[in-house]
Amino acid sequence: MEARHYSRDDAGIMHCNLCNHHCRIADTKTGICGVRRSIRGQLIAETYGRVSSEAVDPIEKKPLYHFLPGTLSYSLGGVGCNFSCSHCQNWHISHASFDSIRQKTLSPEEGVKRAIASGSSSISWTYNEPTIWFEYTQDMARLAHQQGLKTVYVTNGYMTEDALTDLAPDLDAWRVDIKAFTEEFYHKVCRARLQPVLDTAIRAKELGLHIEVVHLMIPGLNDSPEETGRLISWVIDNLGQDTPVHFTRFHPDFQMQETPATPIRTLERAFHLAKEKGLRYPYLGNVPGHEYEQTWCPHCNNLLIGRSGYTVGPIHLHHGKCAHCGKETGIITYI
Repeated sequence: MEARHYSRDDAGIMHCNLCNHHCRIADTKTGICGVRRSIRGQLIAETYGRVSSEAVDPIEKKPLYHFLPGTLSYSLGGVGCNFSCSHCQNWHISHASFDSIRQKTLSPEEGVKRAIASGSSSISWTYNEPTIWFEYTQDMARLAHQQGLKTVYVTNGYMTEDALTDLAPDLDAWRVDIKAFTEEFYHKVCRARLQPVLDTAIRAKELGLHIEVVHLMIPGLNDSPEETGRLISWVIDNLGQDTPVHFTRFHPDFQMQETPATPIRTLERAFHLAKEKGLRYPYLGNVPGHEYEQTWCPHCNNLLIGRSGYTVGPIHLHHGKCAHCGKETGIITYI
């Protein structure tokens, strides 16, 4: 499939404008993602219709807590990534090359059919970075909307604002990782930059997408109270105080096997700091059964959504309003 969002200069070099690396790609070569290749004057999306991972997940696994709670999401992953995170938990697909792991062919039409048959309310592109799968996800998303399904990106947020603007009419939820709140972390750990992630998140908000933020807290790297406070303040100021933020526990993996798991007290400190600053919906992630998985009404303090891991209930909402006090919560409960 010919790629979208690229140009060609007079020297025949492809300029990929899909993500904020803005790769310049010579003939036969790929960009940083490893799956967008220059071939005889065109940029080709090599993984179009090629799937490495397929599952039917609770929407809470994404995690999305304020978007169709208690429903299933048909979930697909591909190959490759435009980041090189040292702690990646899906490294076996995100760090794989196009021809190094087994993939199956799945057309956009068949993907939508399988989503409907699974009883899912949405399709999520996840497990590896969906931005580099842009053409495939956009085509499937258009078909999904025609069939009444919602659509979700689980993303590192490095898509360009122009590409997101193109995709937004076919997308409903933008579940974005803000991996740290320093450029140093992004440079050393992810081989990327922080500012484009923030700029694209603001654009997603402007475009009306549902946004939830995940912040994986890694001991000694991005977990100081000062950095956490700056992140919280930025979310409130730019995305709004009703934006769910998931402070998530790190577990050793990939090239960070020696780094310890995040102490739960660190996550609890972030939760309380978020509450103090006025963030209405902070959560803890990767701590099943913790009390801070629950959703409470910010107006009357009654329980809105009970959770334990991926088990959801009871849900005290009526068309997004608190069943106790009747006020809006911003939670999307129906298609």
